[in-house]
Amino acid sequence: MTIGRQTAATTRGDPMSALRKTALVAGIFYLITFISIPTLFLYGNLKTDRNFITSSGSSTAVLWGAFLEVIVALAGIGTAVTLFPVIKRLNEAMALGFAAVRTLEAAMIFTGVLSLLTLVHLREGLGTAAGADHASLLTTGASLVSTYNGTLLLGQTLMPCMSALLLGTLMYRSGLVPRAIPLIGLIGAPLLITSTIAAFFGVIAQLSAWSAIATLPVAVWELSLGLWLTFKGFKPSAITAGMAAADTRPARPVVPV
Repeated sequence: MTIGRQTAATTRGDPMSALRKTALVAGIFYLITFISIPTLFLYGNLKTDRNFITSSGSSTAVLWGAFLEVIVALAGIGTAVTLFPVIKRLNEAMALGFAAVRTLEAAMIFTGVLSLLTLVHLREGLGTAAGADHASLLTTGASLVSTYNGTLLLGQTLMPCMSALLLGTLMYRSGLVPRAIPLIGLIGAPLLITSTIAAFFGVIAQLSAWSAIATLPVAVWELSLGLWLTFKGFKPSAITAGMAAADTRPARPVVPV
């Protein structure tokens, strides 16, 4: 039996290691959101072809594209859930706003995916539907394509602008990442918002060179953030120091047996 007192420092785990894991997970989620890029080829002319429902051919590529968009929606929510405990220490209201925007973005993506699945199922049913009213199907198909394009405009174009403004502001103020990264998002967001409004009112086409150019800065912001968080993690700052201090328990005596 050992007589006397021993002192041991008990912690909940290495706080800096926990922060590194948080940054890694958030970064991976951000990189996963780019998995939808192949839909540009998988969908073909679906976004502009309102007669898709009566056309022939396989719908497998469209289904794969829809599946990738589901992954993107879930990854978007993952970025908010992972980063919220960190960014709320700077401004909880803006952090909640970021989480809400990400959730709304995912909901719109799911709505667009449901319209695509309905379109595909109706298209595949044409082969077995005797006496199908093609005029009604064309109208239905056009409505479903328009629904998808609407959710694409608001969900995957406008919502990322809101995310860039909210999270970009928090990241810029906190210094958790190099300020040049959120600055790209803060500059690109107003540009893409302008493009989105112009497309909303029909001033420019939703799929055009202008919209592509306006999308680029926000895409670079999200990609740069994902890469930095994945490979570098958070930079030391007042927030990381505060979290490290809060996650460390003070030393306590061990009672001898």
